[in-house]
Amino acid sequence: MEAKGARILVVDDERQIRRLLQVALTGYGYEVEEASGGQEGLVKVATFRPDLVILDLGLPDMDGLEVLRRLREWSRVPVIILSVREQESDKIVALDAGADDYVTKPFGMGELLARIRAALRHAAGLEKTPVLHFGDLVIDLASRRVTVDEREVKLTPTEYELLKNLAVHAGKVLTHRQLLRAVWGPGSENDTHYLRVYIGQLRRKIEADPSRPRHIITEPGVGYRLL
Repeated sequence: MEAKGARILVVDDERQIRRLLQVALTGYGYEVEEASGGQEGLVKVATFRPDLVILDLGLPDMDGLEVLRRLREWSRVPVIILSVREQESDKIVALDAGADDYVTKPFGMGELLARIRAALRHAAGLEKTPVLHFGDLVIDLASRRVTVDEREVKLTPTEYELLKNLAVHAGKVLTHRQLLRAVWGPGSENDTHYLRVYIGQLRRKIEADPSRPRHIITEPGVGYRLL
């Protein structure tokens, strides 16, 4: 589900932030519910059944990471963290705990709306689509065929697995650990050098200008996302 009719739960203890998001998101066609604490947020996920949750980390009754961990025990609803915590370590912990994206305060509404659209598209089943389109980049999952401007690009098995993992989670930040574990297997989470090398190789094959990538975007110190 995308904009029209999608239900968003905002869990934030700052009344001004909740009000801002209520007005802005409603104006873009979303149905918005609010919660000022973690426990209330968990209850409203069960009763309001949102399509997406915007979650602050600094809540009065429990840390937002604990809310996220409890939520992930029974729900796969997309969660975007919205927090003043901007350290790379905070982002990595949240994403590894199951968050779909991380936006720091202060934030631009345009950026937040783009992240919301990406998370909703992914939740709607983008990963089940056999052919994925990213502008000039097309990935056919059934045939394992990748083209750029209708020209087939030859990838090694490892390059393809890396691109596929980014593609089926398009728009979502995947941490270094998540990508290494998915492509190279458990025990490889610290081999970030491999990841940088293969990302560089992929960019040289699919980007018009590898030094200014449009598809594989670096989230500094955290990981990568495909657009």
